[in-house]
Amino acid sequence: MQIESKLPQVGTTIFSVMSQLAQECEAINLGQGFPDFEPPARLREALARAVADGRNQYPPGIGVAALREQIAYKTEALYGRSTDPGTEVTVTSGATEAIFAAIAATVRAGDEVIVLDPAYDCYVPAIELQNARAVRMPLLQPEFSIDWQRLADAITPRTRMLIVNSPHNPTGAVLTADDLDRLAALLRDTSVLILSDEVYEHMVFDGALHQSMSRHPELAARSFVISSFGKTYHCTGWKIGYCVAPPALTAELRKVHQYLTFASFAPAQWALAEMLEAEPEHHLELSAFYQDKRDRFRALLADTPLVLQDVPGGYFQLVDYSAVRDVDDATFSQWLVREVGVAAVPLSPFFETPPESRLMRLCFAKNDATLEAGAARLAALNATAALRR
Repeated sequence: MQIESKLPQVGTTIFSVMSQLAQECEAINLGQGFPDFEPPARLREALARAVADGRNQYPPGIGVAALREQIAYKTEALYGRSTDPGTEVTVTSGATEAIFAAIAATVRAGDEVIVLDPAYDCYVPAIELQNARAVRMPLLQPEFSIDWQRLADAITPRTRMLIVNSPHNPTGAVLTADDLDRLAALLRDTSVLILSDEVYEHMVFDGALHQSMSRHPELAARSFVISSFGKTYHCTGWKIGYCVAPPALTAELRKVHQYLTFASFAPAQWALAEMLEAEPEHHLELSAFYQDKRDRFRALLADTPLVLQDVPGGYFQLVDYSAVRDVDDATFSQWLVREVGVAAVPLSPFFETPPESRLMRLCFAKNDATLEAGAARLAALNATAALRR
């Protein structure tokens, strides 16, 4: 039977494609963004205990109360935003579900949603499924900063939402306090909503603070702020995320959430609530943990022909491979995994119209042994680069 696809341009994600190819080629996977180390011991023990204690049936659809209370406490402690766990916090099946639910709840047919390119790949399909239009606006390279005049020009009476992501995937760029002030001034006389993807909130480096929309009262009043326990606690397979939003926005998100997943993995929610209360130092120390990994990985790559871009946040390193081969990033990434034995993610799938660049993304959320082995293989690129000189 033939059916007309609602997403005719969508195929398998580049992350799945590269991970599958890495497995087939027995390559070191520095592509897909998942750690190859375990969650904290306390969290794993708490999960086992929750299962043994019978926390295995449906939890409240909006999330276990103890976890929502801890999220509200954390939001106020970190960002100064007093948050009601009953009306402003919703636990979701990963950040991806929260993103979809926020878009589906508030974006209507014919609306426009501004997406800053390069952008994570789940945003645009969620927009298009609402029969809305994604307005793709490139960030300014090489810093991947916002072109404020171009953003102002992109806002029309049809603009319903702006999606921002800081720390940014795939580039690692971060918003500053000045950026938040400029954004507030730009949106002040509009009804534009903000969807703020902050899943890497605890990975901001070099002494900088994460500038959450929750820090800025004017922006918080119009924002869905979304984060992920999978990224924070190295448990991406648990798929537990959350959304903090004002009561009116939360009410609309929950209408979609209850018919999308209804509820999320109950034992994990109890375990995360315990972890947040007992070991807040974990998320407080995470920036230093990943900054060490970033710096170690950059040092390991120093003897390769790859040019390293700055990494203000997140756990990805962008590299320019133009000294190695003059081919597009998809071709280079396929060659790299097959011939060098390292999987990376090309940057072009994150764009509507990829620019002329030679960039790929490597993940440094890995054990030291993995990073060392990956860098050792990448050192073989010196020979390839030498042939071009």
